[in-house]
Amino acid sequence: MDSLTWVVFDIMGTVAFAVSGAMVAIDKRMDVFGVIVLALLTAVGGGMVRDVLAGITPPMALCDITDFMLAIITALFISWGYTRWPISHRNLQRFLLLYNICDTIGLASFTITGMLTGLGREYGNPYVLPVLLGVITAVGGGVLRDVMARRMPVVLYKDIYATASLAGALVSCLLYPYIGILGMSWLCFVLVILLRAGALRYDWHLFHPRPGKKFGGEKETKQ
Repeated sequence: MDSLTWVVFDIMGTVAFAVSGAMVAIDKRMDVFGVIVLALLTAVGGGMVRDVLAGITPPMALCDITDFMLAIITALFISWGYTRWPISHRNLQRFLLLYNICDTIGLASFTITGMLTGLGREYGNPYVLPVLLGVITAVGGGVLRDVMARRMPVVLYKDIYATASLAGALVSCLLYPYIGILGMSWLCFVLVILLRAGALRYDWHLFHPRPGKKFGGEKETKQ
């Protein structure tokens, strides 16, 4: 595993997801402790689940406090910045845009760190472990954040999210033997960003099962 590449994307993902977690907490009117907790869960939760599944114990986040400190500092900065941000319709739109940008960067970055962790384990199928660890790392923290915020995890119903991570991880792993770790990492980053941005811009969604119409469109009649 390329340690420098892993560290770069880990820092990017940690800060980006800490921002998104803090913003969800602020939207839910939590105090500063709640903001820090949700920022931490979003930033390191997926990575801790990844490490446990990959047999890395204790999880890396518990052995090095760098990610914890980055998430806490980010949460405090967002909390302070929000109190200095006048409330207006335009600022609320910017707030949502910042959330989507950070959430997308975090999704792409953590997909890569999960894949690199899986490639470093060298167990079984060369694609299954890296791809699954990439997706779990990318969406795990967001799921924990949403559960703590008492809302349905967005990964289960909202536009193209986990699918973007899965597609980026799968394509990148397939091309890994030809383009190397650095090429694979940036290819995955770009693919996930483009898919997620397209979903937000053009309102892409997966198929949602809906009740079908009655056969023949006939109305029921009272007997």
